[in-house]
Amino acid sequence: MAYSTALAGIHSPDEEEKQTNPRGDGGKREREKSPGRGSDFSELSRRIADAGLLRRRPLYYTVRFTAVGLALGGGAAAFLLLGDSWSQLFVAAALAVVFGQLGLAAHDLAHRQVFSRRRPSETGGLLVANVLLGMSYGWWMNKHTRHHANPNHENKDPDVAPDIIVWSRRQARQAKGPARFIGRHQAALFFPLLTLEGLNLSFSSFRALRSPSMKRPVLEGALLVAHFAVYFGGLFTLLSPGKALAFIAVHQGLFGLYLGSVFAPNHKGMPMVEEGTELDFLRRQVLTSRNVDGGALTDVFMGGLNYQIEHHLFPSMPTPALAKAQVITERYCAELGIPYCRSGLVASHRTALRHLREVGAPLREAGR
Repeated sequence: MAYSTALAGIHSPDEEEKQTNPRGDGGKREREKSPGRGSDFSELSRRIADAGLLRRRPLYYTVRFTAVGLALGGGAAAFLLLGDSWSQLFVAAALAVVFGQLGLAAHDLAHRQVFSRRRPSETGGLLVANVLLGMSYGWWMNKHTRHHANPNHENKDPDVAPDIIVWSRRQARQAKGPARFIGRHQAALFFPLLTLEGLNLSFSSFRALRSPSMKRPVLEGALLVAHFAVYFGGLFTLLSPGKALAFIAVHQGLFGLYLGSVFAPNHKGMPMVEEGTELDFLRRQVLTSRNVDGGALTDVFMGGLNYQIEHHLFPSMPTPALAKAQVITERYCAELGIPYCRSGLVASHRTALRHLREVGAPLREAGR
């Protein structure tokens, strides 16, 4: 495998990806040469800072957020103008894309890519996530922070928790309930399940309001209720019940599919980290993440998350700086012999689906 077995406790991904690893030793020589492993990231951080890639980009975010706001306003206007018509399903599809872009905006706000200070970041996050999307900013922030701290860690990353999908053979062998059935066929069911992701985000948000980790449950709950009062109220007031339900199905289904298609290529099918594995910050983030190639359209579609390696290394880096950071980071990883994974969008999904099928094998074997 291209990912060195010297990195004990990490399961290797598929070999289909393009990787930069001239020595093929997973950076083992560098670790033997430098006892202070944290210095590896410090040197990269210095190069990134010297290139000026951490400074704020207010003009970029002003233009981007204005464009998304205008798209949202245009969708709302089209909804009001069309009235009780089946043509509203086209509006639902368009708004699914807009909601996906709002989700990416909330993500950037949460990471303080837009504002350096906490207060405006949280205010913007509550407005975009709770009011416009119907998703708890506080809940998602807590969940996403834990993901960034331990990406693809079987026990610490909530994004690979064995809920209804299993992400490793260990999880498959321990699966219970719905996960045992779904895990057998999860590769085939993955994209259909993504259509429920938008609804799952909202359901999980309401459920999290009772969690002691929520800082402002009353405020967040009120904002969520306000969102759905306007959302469902507008739909069932203007549309017949059948058309309203169809609108919800198309809008929420495509919204979930969009979000899933953006986030899934970043880590799925990459190495899973077991308990007890010791990796420094640089290697933990690089080895478990994948960049997605594709040019300007991919940058817009994925909101910069196609530069997942750089985003994990520098979460507060503004989106337009990620492409330049990618060149510096990939070159630096080549110097250290650290595998650096890049793939096309379709190939990354293919690898993720293959991984889901492989890790579900124990469940299929048990069902024979």
